[in-house]
Amino acid sequence: MSSILTNNSATSALSTLRNINSNLNNTQDRISSGLKVSSGKDNAAYFAISETMKGDSGMTKAVNESLTLTKNSVATARLGAEQFADLATEFRDKVAFAQENKGGLDEIESDLKRLVADMTAIMSQSTFNGDDIVNAGGKRADGTAAAAATISATTGVIAPAAGVTGSAAAAPREVITGVSRDSAGALQTTKITVSPVDLNAQREKFALIASAFSANAGNATTGEAFLSGVLNEADAATKATVDAATSLGQSEKSIERQQEFLTKLSDNLDSGVGAMVDANMEEEAARLQALQVQQQLASQSLSIANQAPQNILSLFR
Repeated sequence: MSSILTNNSATSALSTLRNINSNLNNTQDRISSGLKVSSGKDNAAYFAISETMKGDSGMTKAVNESLTLTKNSVATARLGAEQFADLATEFRDKVAFAQENKGGLDEIESDLKRLVADMTAIMSQSTFNGDDIVNAGGKRADGTAAAAATISATTGVIAPAAGVTGSAAAAPREVITGVSRDSAGALQTTKITVSPVDLNAQREKFALIASAFSANAGNATTGEAFLSGVLNEADAATKATVDAATSLGQSEKSIERQQEFLTKLSDNLDSGVGAMVDANMEEEAARLQALQVQQQLASQSLSIANQAPQNILSLFR
């Protein structure tokens, strides 16, 4: 039956064209944005998961960036501690040389004082952005200036002054190295401990030895005992500086490992997000061409269907 009021063919063709146009718009959106899931209406589950993973990736990158500052501080302190240890070794060697060579004690003392001055300069330059990990400021744990130690003129033994409670550098630092989620989805942080060192305490020992060296080492009665004592003190202080440099090196390496892991972790999270929400451009390109052909055919079909009522006029001729 033909009707001039209802054109079922045109209605069907129009519905087909609308669906094709809708699919074509979706494909064009995916191609222009590069996303197959750009909002919750596209895929609610994937959208929710991807947004959480994006947040986790962002936090991981932020932690990684903050670790760079800590690593730079530790690296600077480690470099200073290693140079300080070299000077300490030279200092100890000069004290050892004086054990059997009593001549030129004044010259040796001058060299020792020069080495102490170099140690002081290195400490002052071993801070990064004001972060003092080597106790260049010479502070106690309570923030006040450390009290001076004393050295025995007869035995060369160094004794801490009363009231010394330790340096500010003695307190370990907890450094945030990552953010993770527990089984319930709550955020929690992971940490490593970085232990600052107290080069100032060792510098003070070397300074005491240097300041009292020639006057006491040349004493006919107690000079031998003094030289033996300060050699042991210099050796102990040198070992302490080597231990400090080693500790800082271990902390620096630990931070580097953590940063390497965080970089890989954020890359993996970004890859996971991409697998869920990124559009497959090869598929979308092929789909676009197919839909464009379908659109042309549907338009022609609609045009043909719209011409059908014109045939009814021939019945009245």
